[in-house]
Amino acid sequence: MTGAFIIGTIINAVAIVLGALVGLLRTTPITGENQTFFKVGLGLAAVVFGLRLTIVNLHGSWQQILGQIGIVILAMMLGKLTGKLLRLQKLSNRIGEFARERIGATQPGQGTSPSDGVNVCAALFCAAPLGIIGAISESLGAGPLPLLVKAAMDGLGAFGFVALFGWTVVLSSLPVLAFQGAISFLVMQFAQPFLEAHGLTDSVNATAGMLVFCVSLLIFEIRRVEMADYLPSLLWAPLLTLWLR
Repeated sequence: MTGAFIIGTIINAVAIVLGALVGLLRTTPITGENQTFFKVGLGLAAVVFGLRLTIVNLHGSWQQILGQIGIVILAMMLGKLTGKLLRLQKLSNRIGEFARERIGATQPGQGTSPSDGVNVCAALFCAAPLGIIGAISESLGAGPLPLLVKAAMDGLGAFGFVALFGWTVVLSSLPVLAFQGAISFLVMQFAQPFLEAHGLTDSVNATAGMLVFCVSLLIFEIRRVEMADYLPSLLWAPLLTLWLR
């Protein structure tokens, strides 16, 4: 039963392995035209999957649906404020800076420590808020669609990283599998029973869908959204629903 709720995480890990292997076999980089194609495809997937996840978790009359949308918006506002107080985006930025420094200090073809590729890639892949959002929503029965977007992004990232770090990029799939799998396990064991008993699962998934949609704004470079700061929205959504009910 547990395996059914981490299929997205498994696909994510497999995508990293496949991306790295293709990068090892293919010596020419992705062309600018293909990069644009993948960027548009990923952005559209984030829009469609995100809005779908929100819409399917809105129920009742139009008045009730408007109220649920209001809860999602309020949860995101409070989540952003909580995230700023907890400095979640700053923590994410520090991880990104660590990765950029290691990448900048590495030259293609230069010998590197086997741990460099694993550490850098695992830090980037695990720190992505979309992985946390996807693992939570999937463990609450929303399906693997958000993690499919992340899988494609990580696969493309692994394809590029092998030019710097070689085959060790493949090993970064293991921390991703462990990290996102642990999140799914903890949610299923401790949060899911409470949320289902009180009818709060839909509010979490509806909010998760809007967060996935916000990822498209980053992909299309429409707006710089501090996604890590919005993660507490997934906690605020059921609390607000329970309180306002």
